[in-house]
Amino acid sequence: MRAIIRTSIVALAVTCCASACAQEQRAGCVIKGNISSSGERIYHVPGQRYYDKTLINGLQGERWFCTEQEAIAAGWRKAKV
Repeated sequence: MRAIIRTSIVALAVTCCASACAQEQRAGCVIKGNISSSGERIYHVPGQRYYDKTLINGLQGERWFCTEQEAIAAGWRKAKV
């Protein structure tokens, strides 16, 4: 019985962590603000090479933007590819 309860608690914790790690996308905001491994703040727009592979982790300071102007004003640069 303890094993079942412990397994359930671990499964619940993993699920909660996974949902909390990704910042919630605001309606209509499709620009992804990603922080590179070197700390550079880069934004990706739909259609760019790595847009679909880029994941947003709010716990690392990554975020969604509604416009490119918003991303630039926040100090992010556009992805080169």
